[in-house]
Amino acid sequence: MTNLANIFELSTDCLPHNERIAYWREQYGHVLLRVDLEPARDVAFRACMKSLSLSGLQLFEASSSPARISRSGEYLADGNDDAVLVMNRMGIAVVSSGGREQILREQEAILVMGNEPGSYYRPNQGHSLTIRVPQSMLRSIVADPDDSVMRLIPRNRSSLGLLSHYAGWLLKAGGSLDPELLKLSARHIQDLLALTLGVTSDFKEIAKTRGLRAARLKLSKAHIVAHSHRREISVGSVATHFCVTPRYLQRLFEEDGTTFSEFLVTQRLSQAHRRLCEPDCGEIPISTIAYDCGFGDLSYFNRRFRRAYGLTPREARGEGAMLGSRVLE
Repeated sequence: MTNLANIFELSTDCLPHNERIAYWREQYGHVLLRVDLEPARDVAFRACMKSLSLSGLQLFEASSSPARISRSGEYLADGNDDAVLVMNRMGIAVVSSGGREQILREQEAILVMGNEPGSYYRPNQGHSLTIRVPQSMLRSIVADPDDSVMRLIPRNRSSLGLLSHYAGWLLKAGGSLDPELLKLSARHIQDLLALTLGVTSDFKEIAKTRGLRAARLKLSKAHIVAHSHRREISVGSVATHFCVTPRYLQRLFEEDGTTFSEFLVTQRLSQAHRRLCEPDCGEIPISTIAYDCGFGDLSYFNRRFRRAYGLTPREARGEGAMLGSRVLE
């Protein structure tokens, strides 16, 4: 069990097989979600989950072997009426609530209410991402939440894809974000949730300008950081990846006080500087490091590196070597 800076994690991996089901029923089912758990009998049970509590909402990410989760009886009597958006990331899931049933395929989602008896069944290994919000909050931003309950949300709804990626990013990065950024991120999640389910007319422009644009910028930056070493990455390729126009993406960066090109170069320079200062990279030619980090022109790399760090790449490597020798001493 891990509980570090807003992130809470559970896993059965460290437990003997004969203790896993009882542990998961108690910690995940009884304490966290107020649900009952019935694992498949013919498969060894394995599960893990991660949660992040933000202002006015909770994010959950979970993977498990085949199992049925149900909310009824004593759990239903606890009075919790939170709205729950379930996003199925991998495998097949069968969701039942209020006498209705839907099959969720990968990247599809559905809204259920905590005060309705229901179940969530996985016939095989699967992975889901869940967002829980107070029903009162949902009703203030969604035009007709009752009409959205148990309606399948298709994978091609762009706001759903952004919501899923942004929530996933928060579950990875949330422990390192300061409280103000976490508050802002919670508002972005609410905005994307409203756009996914059908935003009220009063809230529509706020959600579009605040949540949608912020999520696209954050995810675009994360994509650039992950792929900055690829020389073919461009504003066009990233825009295509996120289904927006290049000009729209450029404006997002401009509103953030930078440009797409400058952000990309900064990431490449940072990666090159880090490698030049690593003792293990001491025998790798500077030109190779520059090319590996995405630069195609060595003179341009040298010029931008000196402007950014006040040193030539060779001088930066020397400083890294001196620092390494001090550490060894």
